[in-house]
Parts: sequence; C-alpha cells; structure tokens
Amino acid sequence: MKQKEYYEILKEQLERQVTEEGDSIEKVAQICAASVMKKRLIHVFGCGHSQMFAMEVFYRAGGLVPVNAMLIPHLALFPKAKLSTIQERVEGFSAEYLGLENTSKDDTMIIVSISGRNAGVVDMALEAKKIGMKVIALTSKEFSNSVTSRHSSGKNLKDVADVVIDIKCVSGDACLSMSGMRDKFTGTSTILGMTVMDSIMARTIELCVEQGYVPPVYVSSNLDSGDDINAEYIKQYHDLVTCL
Repeated sequence: MKQKEYYEILKEQLERQVTEEGDSIEKVAQICAASVMKKRLIHVFGCGHSQMFAMEVFYRAGGLVPVNAMLIPHLALFPKAKLSTIQERVEGFSAEYLGLENTSKDDTMIIVSISGRNAGVVDMALEAKKIGMKVIALTSKEFSNSVTSRHSSGKNLKDVADVVIDIKCVSGDACLSMSGMRDKFTGTSTILGMTVMDSIMARTIELCVEQGYVPPVYVSSNLDSGDDINAEYIKQYHDLVTCL
C-alpha cells in the first residue's frame, strides 16, 4: 500500500525537518520580524512549482500583509510548463526583474529551490544581497550536493544565502519505488517546504507581538468583516507589494 509507505516516509522527514532545522527557522523568523517591524517586506521567490511557496503565504487568511509574492509569469507553469524550465536556467533575467520591484536593504528575501542549482535562483540571491537584504534559502542539501551549478559562478543557492533551511527530501525529491517502475515517484518537498514557510510566518508574528508591534494580518474575505479590514491593508501596502 504505497499511500501508507508515503505517509511513513513523510512523517520521518517532517520530524527531522522540525527538530534539525528549528534553530534556522528561529533565525529566519527573527530576520523577517525585523523587516515587518520596519514596515518593509518579505519577498518570496521560486520558479515553476516553487512559486507555490510564495502563493502559500501571500494574500491569504491568517497571512502577513507585508509579503511580496514574486510570481513572475515567465517562470510559471502556464501557459507552457517547459518554458519555466528554460527560463529558470537563463542567467541575468531574475536579477533584472528584481530591479522592477520596490526593494530596500531592510527587506528579507526568501528563495525556494529544492535543487538550488539553476541560474534564476542564484541570480536572485546575489542581487538581493547587493541591495543589502538578508537572503534565506529553502533547499535540499542532499539534492543540491548531488548536482552541479548551472550558474557561471559555479555556486548553488545554498552557497550564496545568509541562512539555509535544509528541506529533508531525498535527491530527486521522489521517495517511492516499486518493481515494474524504472523511476522513483511521489515527492515530499512541497509538504516539507510549506510546513517551513508557515512555521516561519507563525513565529514572525509571535516575535512582532512580543516586541510590542502588532503586524497586519489578512482575515478571511468570507467573514462579514473581512472585506473592510483587508481593504485598509491593501490601501496601505498597495505601492509596496507588486501583486496588490
């Protein structure tokens, strides 16, 4: 029963994720809280499927308002998935794109790339650091250590970031195998990474409140009061957050 095997593998990886990366998650939350309390932004960037991590913490009930999801169309899985693979390997593109965003040295940049090898994420990390941001990488060290860089610097994302949170999936992500199947199947990185992202946001909010700053948080637009509350937040952050 592969669904049960998957669950057991996921439980083991999640336990390692929480226990082994707890200190790094705390460090990242401290960095994010500093940005929020300065009324600046947490940028979240990824390519292809990794855009989901930006979506998870952007414009959602219970989510921090000062999150800028960098949902660059050229790196999305639509209209043609193959194009995202081609574009994420192009050096120079994401660095130029960051120049179009409202940025500050007081911002935080979170970059999600499970392999960490492609030019797009390395470029984004390097450019954010030039601005003065702290750069956070969510990447699999096992995966990244098993592949070469596709950036001219020879570096992978983990080699550039200020803080690395190791996503505990296996190299290649897929964790299941069976007789009759050549390749492994069913990945775990999304669940592991989403848990990390929401953990960072939860602790960031807690840290802000502990230090006397109540951060703006979206409420569900399906609550009676939701539209009015969120409209005020959108008005305040419209010029900072691109997707608003």
